[in-house]
Amino acid sequence: MTNFFSKFKIIFYFLNVILIFLYLFPGSLLGIIIYDNKNIQPQLTPDFFVSSNHFYVFTLISIIGFLSFIKKKHIRLLAIYLILLSIILETFHLIIPERSFEWSDLLGNLLGVFIVIISNILIKKYGYFKK
Repeated sequence: MTNFFSKFKIIFYFLNVILIFLYLFPGSLLGIIIYDNKNIQPQLTPDFFVSSNHFYVFTLISIIGFLSFIKKKHIRLLAIYLILLSIILETFHLIIPERSFEWSDLLGNLLGVFIVIISNILIKKYGYFKK
């Protein structure tokens, strides 16, 4: 599985472009497609302290990123990139019409990234994938 993603980093880049587009779109593009209303955001599961949608998306993109990049130097840059991306994209909601900055969204973003970073560290140190 790791070999698949490392050969096809385009998947990670493509998902980043989609994420950035959806994040910066004024209103909810998914709400327009599903509910024909840009003010309604589809909710996968109920929120609990953090935004579950944001947590799922940043966990998924972080997992794909960590599977795509194997070298230690790239992993560090990827971790910094994902943390900054989650902060910057949510901060842009302060200036984008029909969007609003929410702490629960930012915490969901960061929690998704940090869980994958910590999991990656633990797997590299104690996991079965050690060479």
